[in-house]
This record gives sequence, structure tokens and C-alpha cells, in this order.
Amino acid sequence: MTPALGTAKAKPSIELRWDPEAIPPFPAVALKALKLLSGTDTSLLELCNLIRSDPAFSIAVLRVANSPLVAFSKNITSVLQASIVLGFLRLRRVVITVGLRAYFENSFSLLIRSCWRHSVACAIIAERSAKWSSLDGDFAYTAGILHDIGRVALATFVADAYASVIKRGAEQPDDLLLVERELCGIDHCEAGRSLVAAWNLSPGFLEITACHHEREVRPPGTASLIPPSCELADALGFSVIHCRSPRSYAEILADFPERARGRLPADAKMLALEITNEIKVIEAV
Repeated sequence: MTPALGTAKAKPSIELRWDPEAIPPFPAVALKALKLLSGTDTSLLELCNLIRSDPAFSIAVLRVANSPLVAFSKNITSVLQASIVLGFLRLRRVVITVGLRAYFENSFSLLIRSCWRHSVACAIIAERSAKWSSLDGDFAYTAGILHDIGRVALATFVADAYASVIKRGAEQPDDLLLVERELCGIDHCEAGRSLVAAWNLSPGFLEITACHHEREVRPPGTASLIPPSCELADALGFSVIHCRSPRSYAEILADFPERARGRLPADAKMLALEITNEIKVIEAV
């Protein structure tokens, strides 16, 4: 069974019969990496063996290991060597990032590229903020990558319906969810939650995918970084749909922990440039 689109009789809206079981799964290697939560020597070897079983992921990991992101003094020629240099947490993040890109590799339109860049920008902001706040940077990055997986799925696998969402636009982010429900039968937060559940991922990702646009529902701990990181990514120009933000850069920064606020650049353009340069390196691998 595949998602089917039909035209409503009352008005020209598009309805999606959403079935997460019919949506292609996240790449197997990345999905297994998501479920490897420990950073022990055993899990590093397990992750290394997972990567070596997939040529595409092996090549991608070697490219990252030899890129300016790592800046290692010697040429890295094997996945095992790359795993030692990168370590478990960084290697896992690389696999998940590559997995997101592979998820829609055959349909890399301008819309999908915007989804990709927004997710990576959110992940970068969340990871930095977590490290500066003594929170879990690995979880923050992974949550940032996955928070919009519902939008990625809608834009990839029901592209015509989501193109109508883009065309309609929205005045505010909350309005966007209403437009998605009207034209797709489901919004990207609900779609993301259903995918996380169908893929049997950690319950911590359920609330993040479902509630990252709800300002009044802020999860505790590391998960609390995702809503402001998502909003900040939009404000810096990494948005999928341009909505009018009622809040300034400084007002969004106020939602981050104090130690993270003090480390994030006061100049929005500087932060946007830093993230752009990092995304370019990731895209080049």
C-alpha cells in the first residue's frame, strides 16, 4: 500500500491517507545507529561493523573523516581508523546525518534541500547549546536532525500535496500546521511522531517530533533545546516555508540556557555564516 492522494469535493484541497507503515523506512544502517545509545568500545565496534557492511555509508564516513570538519593530520583510509579518530558519538552523528540525506537522495529538489538544511542547522545549534550547557550534545544533535522528519516524509513521498502547502504559505508557524492538515490530512508534527513510533525509536524522540512548534509545551533537559533551535534556524534563513516570526533574534536567544546564550554570537549574520559553512562541508562529502 502506498499513500494515496484524492481531491475533496467541497473545495480544492488535497487529502493524504497517511500510513507510516507505507513510507519507506529510514536507511537500515542509520536506523540501527539510532538504536545504539551507548558509547562503549563494544558499541563502537558494532557501529563500525554496521558501516563497513554498507559501501555508501563507508564512503561517506571516510569523506567526513578526511574533511575540514575533522582536520586530522593524516589521511584516513579505513572505516576502523575513522571510527577511532571520530569516536562513537561523532561517528554515530555522521551516520545519522548521512542517513537523513540518503532518505531523500532520489528526490533532492529545492524543497527537500531546504528541509535538509533546516534540519542540519537545527542540529548544529542544538548540539552547540547542549555542550555549552553541560547537556547531552549527541542527543541534541540527533533530535535536531529528526525533529522535522515528518515534513521530510511529506515533502518527499507526497510531493504534490506538500507543494500545495508551500504555495499557500502561512503567516505564522502555527498557521502552517493548519494548512498542512487541510491540504495533506496530517501536519508534519503528527507525521513525524507516527514515523518515530513506526520505526520503534527512543520514546524521547516522540515528544520532540510532535511538539517542537508548541511554545507552551517545553520538554525538560536536552529536549528543551529543540524548539528554540528550530525557531532560530528559521530566523537565520534556514527555513522551509517563510513565515513571519513575531520574535527577534535576541528574543529567541532568551529561550536558551544562560550559558548557551552567552556563547552564541550576538550577531545573527555571524552565526548564520558559521552554520552555512559547516553545512557546505557536510554537503560536499
